[in-house]
Amino acid sequence: MNDKQNILDELYSVISDRKENPKEGSYTNYLFEKGIDKILKKIGEETAEVIIAAKNESKKETVYESADLIYHLIVLLVDMGITLDDIFDELQKRR
Repeated sequence: MNDKQNILDELYSVISDRKENPKEGSYTNYLFEKGIDKILKKIGEETAEVIIAAKNESKKETVYESADLIYHLIVLLVDMGITLDDIFDELQKRR
């Protein structure tokens, strides 16, 4: 796995650490403090932004908004105790 592929593991680790060791002023901690409804609202917003960017045929905006969506999705996974391996295992089953 190259460095680019490791970024998901690194991001998951940082988000997990924020949940276990809150850092004042952290946006990630703000999401955890507000709870599942706020996290889900952000996922919905980011999903809509990906759709709009893709509909506008903007590769740059689609990449940007997709990164936001993936970040917020990982926050949800951490909040629910779901690991990236859980997701990878499910994807592997579907292959």
